[in-house]
Amino acid sequence: MKTKKTDVFSHVGSIYSSPLGDIRLVADAEALTGLWFIGQKYEGGTVDLEAVRYESNAVLLQARRWLDAYFAGENPSLDGLPLHLQGSLFRKTVWKLLCSIPYGEVRTYQSLALAAAKLLGKERMAAQAVGNAIGHNPISIIIPCHRVVGTTGFLTGYAGGLEKKKWLLAHEGVTIDGSDKIRLQR
Repeated sequence: MKTKKTDVFSHVGSIYSSPLGDIRLVADAEALTGLWFIGQKYEGGTVDLEAVRYESNAVLLQARRWLDAYFAGENPSLDGLPLHLQGSLFRKTVWKLLCSIPYGEVRTYQSLALAAAKLLGKERMAAQAVGNAIGHNPISIIIPCHRVVGTTGFLTGYAGGLEKKKWLLAHEGVTIDGSDKIRLQR
């Protein structure tokens, strides 16, 4: 099912300079609707980026403070940071599961597929379907899709690029060996 682009005349945006490059923030009057590295795969998602007005609002200022704290090495809370996610029930379920992964920890695509299947009342779910939903995460970093790895612990897929994923995990204290593998706790 293809989602249509939203009417964004009420959306505002700003560019945030991070240690990993520029990040585009987009919000409506009430909540953050997007956070993407400039040029990343699926940038913009369901938002028409050409129609976004680049000015500030309270939501963007709050998101910038969250990012400042995160890049300063803190573990900022999602509490109080309003998010407006646009996507199917399946995608929203996967994105909610991502938010439950603690700072400095990882989960596998397979473990998220099992959890999503349970939440959605399904017998099973393909890890690839979960990976697709994760790849379309509209609010990178804050919804921590970088905390998901392959079943054997290898770093796989990240819409912002594998080097950014590696940096974010290391920033959170996750040890990555020279072959881009982390040790999974069983």
